[in-house]
Formats: sequence, structure tokens, C-alpha cells
Amino acid sequence: MITQTMDIPDKTKGDAPRDTLTITDNRTGKTYELPITDDTIRAMDLRQIKVNDADFGMMTYDPALLNTAATRSSITYIDGDKGILEYRGIPIEQLAEHSNFLETAYLILFGELPTAQQYHEWQDKVLHRTMVKEYIKVLMQAFRYDAHPMSMFISTVAALSTYYPEANQIMNPEIRMKQIVRLVAKTPTIAAYSYRHHRGLPYVYPDNDLSYTGNFLNMLDKMTQVKYEPDPAWERALDVLFILHADHEQNAGTNAMRAIGSTHVDPYSAMAGAAAALYGPLHGGANEEVIRMLTQIGSIKNVPEFVEKVKKGEGKLMGFGHRVYKNYDPRAKIVKQTAYQVFESTGVNPLLEIALELERIALQDEYFVKRKLYPNVDFYSGLIYQAMGFPMAFFPVLFAIPRTVGWLAQWQEGLIDAEQKITRPRQIYTGPAQRDYVPMSARK
Repeated sequence: MITQTMDIPDKTKGDAPRDTLTITDNRTGKTYELPITDDTIRAMDLRQIKVNDADFGMMTYDPALLNTAATRSSITYIDGDKGILEYRGIPIEQLAEHSNFLETAYLILFGELPTAQQYHEWQDKVLHRTMVKEYIKVLMQAFRYDAHPMSMFISTVAALSTYYPEANQIMNPEIRMKQIVRLVAKTPTIAAYSYRHHRGLPYVYPDNDLSYTGNFLNMLDKMTQVKYEPDPAWERALDVLFILHADHEQNAGTNAMRAIGSTHVDPYSAMAGAAAALYGPLHGGANEEVIRMLTQIGSIKNVPEFVEKVKKGEGKLMGFGHRVYKNYDPRAKIVKQTAYQVFESTGVNPLLEIALELERIALQDEYFVKRKLYPNVDFYSGLIYQAMGFPMAFFPVLFAIPRTVGWLAQWQEGLIDAEQKITRPRQIYTGPAQRDYVPMSARK
């Protein structure tokens, strides 16, 4: 047993408070004093706690890394108890109201909002690199007619490394930045091609006269028009949704990006791994599960019965609660407002009234309030995407486009952090002790 006590100053002796943690190992009687920085102790400092010299040393056991900080980051700040989300110190509410996705992307990647000239140069770099090589187009056309858009996206992003072999020079800042710009520019094109493929339509080339999100809509929807004009409400909605999904601290996809990146592989390969993590229904597929749930409920009159089933453990309430937020997800409030703006253009999604009633009951029911199950960003984003005509299979791709920016910022931050090494978590071995091989003829 290990007893841990904070160093408490003895005022009678005049001791000054120290930023340390005193640990007494009752197995040996030894006491250790560990430094505290940012309310954190270093796990490696525990290794000195041993029963004898042959002992490996103390480790921490933290399944799913619920309380382990593996990096120091200056990109995204979250206070889950207060419902705060900030990019580089700027509240998400301000960015969603005043910024657009490319400006927010600049902030996340470079640390500051751009000047007018910096923004013009950044926008020009991105918008003039949206075209993908014809070989990529041919590669994507080779997928089955019913291939999942996210599988196509992951595979194509990985394939980009074969077209840009210099990308493995990750410690060259200039070459590294070229790959960052390429990925930010080309992911909407790859995503749009996967969408058109899914619908059995010819691919549409980028139109660099349009905005980042306007051009994406062009590649999705253009048919016989000479010049595509995006719906302003849809264009703005995508800007807002892209801003909200650009980064979210050390989530599963970002952790994958950093872990794969720690091997010093090229960014295309690392991002393919991050996108694969996002593909999972517990991550990027969560808003798809919300739509399925609302469809299953079927009618507003069925909401009370569904809520009671959830309370009895006979169903799941999708789109509520979050690993990080113990308050209302700040992104959910913004998405809800955006939903109404989109519905003015598309008409109200018939599932909206079910969602509103479900939210109303859940926010008043002690069962959900006690468990801090508030709506998260996935609860309303799926309704918007569905109203805009996107198939549910395309939802995780819509998530991956903006998250590209966060992944790349986190990847680069990890590369230039002198403390980071190749990711290699420890394990607690629970298998059999050493034993001898038994020939097959002698096995029982």
C-alpha cells in the first residue's frame, strides 16, 4: 500500500509551502518527495519507488488514459466543468460568430489570428492547391460502386504519400509546411470525390474563385450549371461546423495522429491512421447514431417511453454526455442555432421536433441531470447534415475535413517537442509465469 499526502506546512516551525507531493511506501517505509508542476507529477518520477534494486519501479495503471497527460500543448483549452472550449485562448463562441474556417485554421496552425495580408496569402496558398492529380482521381474511381466514403477517404489520404515522396523529410520546416497546406487544401476535394462516387456521379473539379466551403459545395452538388453559386446559408453553416470540429484536444483521433507521428512517418500516413480512428462509431460516427436513435423513436409522442427505457438500461441516449464536458457542450449551443438557420433554407428536418422534446425532457429529468448528461455537438450536427441532403455514411468524412487542421497542428507540435519520443505505453503483464514448451504428443 502507498499513502500519498500533500506536503502541508507546519506553521509552528515556519515551513514554507512547497510544490511537492510526499509519498510513503508502506512496503519499505521509505518516503519520496516528488515535484508538482501544473497540478501534475511526472510518471517517471514514480520509477524510483522500488522494493529492491531488481524491482522495475512503480507505474501508474490508467485504462483509456482517463487521467494521464501525455503531452504539453498550446493549441486547445477545455474546461469540461465550466463548458469552455478555446483555440489558442480565443473562445469558440467568438470564432463561430466572427471567423471563417480558413482564418480559424490559420490561428490553430500558426498560433495567432492573421493580418489581412497574411490571411490573403494563406487563402491563396490553400485555394490554389485544391486540385488533386489525375492519378488520384483514377485511384478513387477504382473503388467499388458502394464503397464507404470514409474508407475511400482514409485510403486516398494514405496514397498521397506516394505522390509526394519528399513528405518524409518531416524535420524540414519548409517541406513540412508544404504538406500541411496540401492536406488542408486537398481533403475537401478527396471528400467530395468520395461523395460523388457514392452517388454514382462524375467528379467535379475545384473552382478556386469560391470560398473554401463554397468550393466544397460546388464539388458536391454541381451538375450542369456553367457557374455554381453556393447557398449562403449552407456555406456559412459548413464554416461554423468546420470551426467547431477543427480541434478538440487529445481525443482518440488526435492521440492516434501523435502516436503514429512519433515514429517520424510522413503526415499522410499518420493522418490516415487518425482518420481511421475517427471512423469508429464511438468517435466520428456519433452523430450518425443520433439520427438512427431519433428515427427509431419515430414520433414526439414516443419520446417519454423511450426516455423511461433508457433509464431502465434498455436503450442508449445518443448525443448526450461527453467524456470531457460535465456541463453543456459549448459547441452544442452553437450548432443548435446554426440548425435553425439551415432549416430556413432547407425546411425543418422532421426529426427536429423529436430532438427538441428529447432534449427538453432530459434536461429536466433528475436521472440525466444527476449524471450530467447534456446534449453534445453530435446531437444537432447530424440533423443539419441530413437536412442538407448528406447520407449518413458521409457524416464522418464531414468531420475529417476540418479535423485535418487540428491533427496537423498537433502532429507538428509533437515533432518539435524535445521531450517527445516514440510512443510506447507500458503494460501490466497478467499471463502465465515462465513455463517450458511441451511437444504436441505430450499435451493433454
